[in-house]
Order: sequence, then structure tokens, then C-alpha cells
Amino acid sequence: MSAKIYRPAKTAMQSGKANCQDWVLEFEPEKPRSIDPIMGYTSSGDMKSQIHLKFDTREEAVAYAQRNGLAFRVSEPKESKRRRVAYADNFRFDRRQPWTH
Repeated sequence: MSAKIYRPAKTAMQSGKANCQDWVLEFEPEKPRSIDPIMGYTSSGDMKSQIHLKFDTREEAVAYAQRNGLAFRVSEPKESKRRRVAYADNFRFDRRQPWTH
């Protein structure tokens, strides 16, 4: 039974970072998913795949895994590099790229 500790990435459908501040501990699947022959649903008998534990910090998640004897791996998040620009820069006379439509 191994666990993965990570901080979820921002979804493409939002511009804010509301649900990506917490660290999540979830278990790796022990059994592969199977397709139900009658209905076509994808299902699994692995009940631990439904458990998602949230922690405020990375250290709390690691401490929980160590306290409960779980093998775990930590995936560090990639921070996005945002370049701050002003709206007025679109109308500067010395633009690097010419204004075209």
C-alpha cells in the first residue's frame, strides 16, 4: 500500500488558485480498473482509491504517512512564472512587436 503526496495544479477552467493550496494524500491503485460487461461502466474493487486526505502543509502529510506506516512519494509542485504587464504597454510607441490586427 503506497501513497502519493502532491499539491494539485490549477485547472484550466479558472483563473484563481482556490483549490490548489492544500496538499493531498491519495493511495496508489492496487487493482486495475475493469469494464462492466453489461453496462460498460469502468469500476474497481479497490476502496482506497476513493480516499483523498487534505493537509495544510507538506510536512503534515508526510508526518501522517510516517505515523501510519505508509510508503509514500512526494511530488513537488511546479510554480508558474507569471510576467506582470500593464495594459498601457499595448500602446507604447517603442513596442518590440508591431501592432497588427
